[in-house]
Amino acid sequence: MMTLLSRIWLVLSHKSFLWLLLFINLSGTIYGYDWYKWQLVITEPKYWIFVPDSPTASLFFTIAIIGWLINRNFKLIEALALITLVKYGLWAVVMNLLTLIETGSIGWVGWMLIASHFAMAVQAILYIPFYNFGFGHIALAAIWTLHNDVIDYVFGQMPIYSNLMKYTDQIGYFTFWLSITCIAIAYFVWHKKTRSTPFS
Repeated sequence: MMTLLSRIWLVLSHKSFLWLLLFINLSGTIYGYDWYKWQLVITEPKYWIFVPDSPTASLFFTIAIIGWLINRNFKLIEALALITLVKYGLWAVVMNLLTLIETGSIGWVGWMLIASHFAMAVQAILYIPFYNFGFGHIALAAIWTLHNDVIDYVFGQMPIYSNLMKYTDQIGYFTFWLSITCIAIAYFVWHKKTRSTPFS
């Protein structure tokens, strides 16, 4: 007899659901890049790739889903997806809650951002059984993630939350350790899979 968790996973792993997830993530990615248009306009072109953090994270996951649909693992993309989806999903939740504390209101858009970004982090964790990245992929993804932090908080290209800019140093410190935590999650996922399949 199938357990409730088994039934849920059967739905989550079914190709028809993956197609739906692909559409949702692709739509969210496009919306996210459009959201950042105003900041990209005031950003030097050499930094453009580092500004829209959340849409790029969901783009990684979108590409990973495409791989799963064609029975392939884009391993570096999967490592990037796990690390950056959890990181920027939780980061945006915290930033919007801090904005709520600072201003007293974030409106329906702010709550929508909290819900959608939390869902980003959750989906990254839910699909851990699909990932097949190695230690080298984690290392490359870690370099990308930490380099992005340097660009954001040393070169001043972080996403602009006007009500929180006076806390940039503290946010940068939090973001660095959030990055380390998410890289550690990817490492433990790899380590656990390696231990369970020692001859693979």
